[in-house]
Amino acid sequence: METLAVVVEKPESVALRTLTLTPHQADDVVVSIDWSGISMGTEKLMYNGTMPMFPGMGYPLVPGYEAVGTVVDAGENVTDLIGRNVFVPGSSKFEGARGLFGGQAKTLITGAARVIPLPAELHENAVLMSLAATAQHAVAGGAMPDLIIGHGVLGRLLARIALAAGVEPTVWEINDARMLGADGYRVVRPETDERRDYRSVYDASGDHRVIDQTVMHMARGGEIVLAGFYSDPLSFNFAPAFRRELRIRIATEFQPDDLASALALVGSGSLSLEGLVTHKVPATKAATAYGQAFSDPNCLKMVFDWRDIA
Repeated sequence: METLAVVVEKPESVALRTLTLTPHQADDVVVSIDWSGISMGTEKLMYNGTMPMFPGMGYPLVPGYEAVGTVVDAGENVTDLIGRNVFVPGSSKFEGARGLFGGQAKTLITGAARVIPLPAELHENAVLMSLAATAQHAVAGGAMPDLIIGHGVLGRLLARIALAAGVEPTVWEINDARMLGADGYRVVRPETDERRDYRSVYDASGDHRVIDQTVMHMARGGEIVLAGFYSDPLSFNFAPAFRRELRIRIATEFQPDDLASALALVGSGSLSLEGLVTHKVPATKAATAYGQAFSDPNCLKMVFDWRDIA
């Protein structure tokens, strides 16, 4: 079996090419993808060549972990999933390219245990479920945020989850194009914020300087949650953090339970995904779409449409 896939050949070089897929096994599903999203964190690092090395990293690679489609075939143990609309966090079943995370392709083969059935009515917004699960994983480890750094998609989802829990957070943003779009919370520039009593700060910016930027605005015993992905080493001045007895927590990859919890919030109407997908293009535009996604501040989420690609 073959598929068209987005392949990062080397930093800043993206192509759409045909790859061979390894045959599916008894517990695998074959998914025809309708929509996939570009991650503004890890995929940006893969694209510009600053992704830290860890197992599975290298070029050429198929990026992406935000794909949604329909199960069109399955192994003998999981045939009940055929016809279901599912979220797919990626695949490693490619020959000739690494699958990190392997979600940007027309057809994906992966273990049935890795896919999550979704309501079909979410359409392209369903690609946001990975970021919703990332936000849910972050807040599951501690208190709801009263300060969020960064008003991209992850920052907005964190704010919406906080609002659903009865907390009205403040969001810091430095880009004028991203100051708009708040509903029920305030967005301010850091230098204009006079508060000095934040207890629960979530960073969704990926800025390695975030600790020193934030500590002077925090109460004693407060916590900074690193919810982004950081290509540069993080460091901070010890004395201000010491005086506040600062805690630092790292929120890692979401787990299946986080995805299920986020889906329940969406299904109940407590968490809206509307207004976050700002750009939709055919997957054939992948070579230029990456550059736009990472350079245009008005682009919150770029989504590929695979539906009319043979």
